Amino acid sequence: MRRRPASFAPPRIRRQAEALLVAASALVGGCHGGDARPAAHSPVIMDGIVRVATAFEIPDFHPYSQFGSGAAQYAYDPLVHVTSGGEVVPGLATSWRAASRSADFTLRRGVTCSDGTVLKASDVARSLTHAADPRNRFAGARSTLPSVPFTVTADDKAGTVSVRMSSPYSFVVRSVGMLPVVCPAGLEDPRSLARSTSGTGPYVLSSYRSGGPYVFVRRKGYAWGPGGARTGVRGQPQRIVLSVVSQESTAANLLLTGGVNLARLTGPDRARLVGHGLTTADVPAVVGLTFFNQRRGRPLSDPAVRRALVAALDRQGLANVAVGGSGRPAADLTAADAVCHGDLAAAHLPSGGALRTLREAGWTKGADGALVKDGRPLRLRVISSPDLGSTLPSVGELMAATWEGLGVRVDLVSESLNALVSALYRDGNFDVVVGTSPGPSLPAGLIPYLSGPPPARGLNFAHVTNPAYDRLVAQALRESEEASCPTWKRATAEVFRAADALPVADGASTVYGYRTTFSTGSGGEVVPTSIRLHR
Repeated sequence: MRRRPASFAPPRIRRQAEALLVAASALVGGCHGGDARPAAHSPVIMDGIVRVATAFEIPDFHPYSQFGSGAAQYAYDPLVHVTSGGEVVPGLATSWRAASRSADFTLRRGVTCSDGTVLKASDVARSLTHAADPRNRFAGARSTLPSVPFTVTADDKAGTVSVRMSSPYSFVVRSVGMLPVVCPAGLEDPRSLARSTSGTGPYVLSSYRSGGPYVFVRRKGYAWGPGGARTGVRGQPQRIVLSVVSQESTAANLLLTGGVNLARLTGPDRARLVGHGLTTADVPAVVGLTFFNQRRGRPLSDPAVRRALVAALDRQGLANVAVGGSGRPAADLTAADAVCHGDLAAAHLPSGGALRTLREAGWTKGADGALVKDGRPLRLRVISSPDLGSTLPSVGELMAATWEGLGVRVDLVSESLNALVSALYRDGNFDVVVGTSPGPSLPAGLIPYLSGPPPARGLNFAHVTNPAYDRLVAQALRESEEASCPTWKRATAEVFRAADALPVADGASTVYGYRTTFSTGSGGEVVPTSIRLHR
């Protein structure tokens, strides 16, 4: 096993990787959380400052870019919100109707943009159309919007926005309805959105400095948040300051000393935060979500090799490593609270008979014990990044050790996040990638990663081709949201049978608050209007 240290992409590659970081949202993004309950009641601080640790720089605050989408909840509102329990509740829209090919939203009256402009239905339609325009190649928006084309129209007099799909799509409201809406001033000058905000949300970006911190200031008169939330409530911070803290150990230290008020951790540093009176909200995740590069000419384009490698793995052992203790092998590609989640992996992943499968596929062991076919050894490049989870390099190492026991030669590489994204979306120089993912909250969110065009035209970085999955997805999209789950589960089972992807462990990340209470919603993100700062 050859190990290579983490590498760091040069500035040119970094800029390209930033444009493609939708991969990271699939591998590291959040899922549904819950209400964080204070350990003890204490007086609130009026008009204070809440400091939030963020793992990455935010070079672009455009809400449809990958980095900007992660902070969009402070300055932008969607048509609907999804609660921690998965319920769809009003946002900019007070009501909606949906069918297999359409959705109609009725807007709330009196909503204003941060510049004071009253938001109209035609403004919403223009924003959604801008986000969906393929020429714009918005990575963040692509991870939210439906995988099929759609058109948007509006009636300003009636205050309605209508979405029409080119083909059936099960989750129109939960996809189109969740996209942040950009106000007219921002659409007139889209480039300005990289360093400023133009939305209807409760905060406005007031200060930007390369590398952080990034400062948001509370708006006056905001009264249309989830559940009718408004600004100016006792204990609500006047300013929210995002600071870049790349190491979880540093974030944990800052939580203990009050250097930050909010931070999200996934690794073993969480153990030393127990018993310190911090408020917490757990966010379910799939730790070690693994994809296999099926690009023509790569060894894992052969399904027999993929099935053999998956069958050889000790899933319980991998789960233990992934969570840093006693783990539970993952049941699905998505986290436990995702829509249509099921207990599917154990019944459908290949198991046993790895060497026999390899022999039947034409692989034999040479004198040195290495597997060889047509004179070429079976060699794999296995990549991971500690930026996506501190245990992931160890998960990759255990996989590599198992496969080397079969006679596979493995190059084990621990990358920076930018270099990993470049490998996935630019040069394709990987065979196995180990990441962490709650996955999307909807099964349809996996479609672009498991089918469709590869980069740069699409998000199918592993070059997956699975006709059975595609057929079942097409069927599920024609069914109603309520009736489609059995079909989505059958589609996922086909992914497991083909060894297209492997989820390692069911786990969670945790959002912590120091003298701060909050609640979380869809994406595991803290709901800004819920934040209260305590003495």
